[in-house]
Amino acid sequence: MSFSLYFKMCNVCSDCQCQNYYTFFTFHLCLCVCLYRCVGVSFGLLCILQVVLNISLRLSLAFQCFYHIDNMLMFKKDIPSCTSCSLSLFQKGWVHFRSSFYYISSTEKTWQESRDDCVSRGADLMIIDSQEEQDFTRRFSKDMWIGLTDRAQEGTWRWVDGTLLQRSYWDNGAPNDMSGEEDCAEIIDEDVENSWNDWPCDRQIHWICEKKMAP
Repeated sequence: MSFSLYFKMCNVCSDCQCQNYYTFFTFHLCLCVCLYRCVGVSFGLLCILQVVLNISLRLSLAFQCFYHIDNMLMFKKDIPSCTSCSLSLFQKGWVHFRSSFYYISSTEKTWQESRDDCVSRGADLMIIDSQEEQDFTRRFSKDMWIGLTDRAQEGTWRWVDGTLLQRSYWDNGAPNDMSGEEDCAEIIDEDVENSWNDWPCDRQIHWICEKKMAP
């Protein structure tokens, strides 16, 4: 390698004045000094980058923390009303299961009278839309009206919220309209999985109301 090339390489570190020397030792010494300076600058930049990343991470965590705190404060506002409502229902004899409260009557009424009573309580006749909810009804040893009827159209069973019946738990042979005009559904007093029966709506039996709580 020619000395002129050495001089060009050393120009990046002019204060070394390595162009005044013509030995390989001096040149390499100058080059090492330049490399150390480059390494020092690079290390400094890495430190600055690390500080910037740490600050960005802390800011991100702080924003997330403020977001969750804000949500918790909003949720906290609803707690008193929810708690008050739940305590009131418990005191009035309602039974809690999952996301709903249930009221089981101690008297007997027709299907429509039963529904009117549920509505007056801020609820409606029970809608059974899961296996777990069906199993829940088996703990009550009563014939009870539920919110299912085909009064609007014979053979088309709908819940009181207007939805069509999808999954059913009819007793063996039901619905059969055996007595004529059996347009309302009841749960029979038997500890079996399929406990629904169609029954004349003007018959008087117990009933079960359901009040869904806000999610």
